[in-house]
Amino acid sequence: MPAITLDQANRIIEAILKRGVELDCRPMSAVVVEPGCVVKAFQKEDGSSMIRFEMAYGKAYAALALGRSSTLVRVRQEEKPDFMRFLIAASDDKLFPEGGGMLIRDADGEVIGAVGVTGDTEDRDEELAAHGIHAAGLKTDDDCQHMGRKFRVRRSSGADGR
Repeated sequence: MPAITLDQANRIIEAILKRGVELDCRPMSAVVVEPGCVVKAFQKEDGSSMIRFEMAYGKAYAALALGRSSTLVRVRQEEKPDFMRFLIAASDDKLFPEGGGMLIRDADGEVIGAVGVTGDTEDRDEELAAHGIHAAGLKTDDDCQHMGRKFRVRRSSGADGR
């Protein structure tokens, strides 16, 4: 299984932190993990509050565990709370269903890791995660939607029954 390199992970985090400053975000923290949720790199800006590593890691874990952004994992929690309670417990409470976690895909659309971002609003965290992935020349789920059913992400349990 291909995995993200340390250079790619550091470029993602560097871009996230730089863009966070440009957007006047609160102090940010970001983690990049390999498949299997093994930490490749982590940075926490000065002034970040406590347990930012755990939050960022939980968002990346959620993205890898369910194969979708952690925002969509939060949507799934709203739709199917019993299902998500089970998954959170099964993960030993590592899974954090809050926006800011995204899968990282290579040029072929294969998952090579995930990023978790925390520090500002859920939407801003997710925006920064996508920015970092793109800045490193890699792809998000949205970039791969046209690549076939293997790469399509279920958005919700809407009319399609999923």
